[in-house]
Amino acid sequence: MDDDIQHRLDTIAPLIVDGSPHAVALGFRIDRLTPGKAAMSAPYSEALIGDPETGTLHGGVITALLDHVCGMAAFGGLGAKDTPATLDLRIDYMRPAKPGQDIHAEAECLKSHGLVAFVRATAHDGDIDDPVAIAQAAFMITRASKAAQERAMKAMRGEHPL
Repeated sequence: MDDDIQHRLDTIAPLIVDGSPHAVALGFRIDRLTPGKAAMSAPYSEALIGDPETGTLHGGVITALLDHVCGMAAFGGLGAKDTPATLDLRIDYMRPAKPGQDIHAEAECLKSHGLVAFVRATAHDGDIDDPVAIAQAAFMITRASKAAQERAMKAMRGEHPL
């Protein structure tokens, strides 16, 4: 069964960033995607600096990255068939990101049951033991998330714009 899920993940992986305009704009990259686990990164960019005096990335970039990587882990944890929506996302910022460093995020689906998945993630700038931020999240497959998934799939097939 994990082979089927991995095949679906491998097939859909290119669309996870390309199908999300904000992920494209932020330069997100998928580093790893397996059933219930995901890793992504956001490249350092001067256009995304939140504090010009220190050169650190804006916290919103880290928030978006953590939400995206958690959603990917939840998607895989729920069987990689339906796109879940964020139900709850809590982020604890531990320290500012180091200027000039890419941000890496790793997430794991701790438990999934039915339509709900619970995920934990860490964002860091090179040392996972010295996190920039940590997140706890819950995701759920809903009618709205299924409708959004269908619109995205049609747009990717060129049937109509989002």
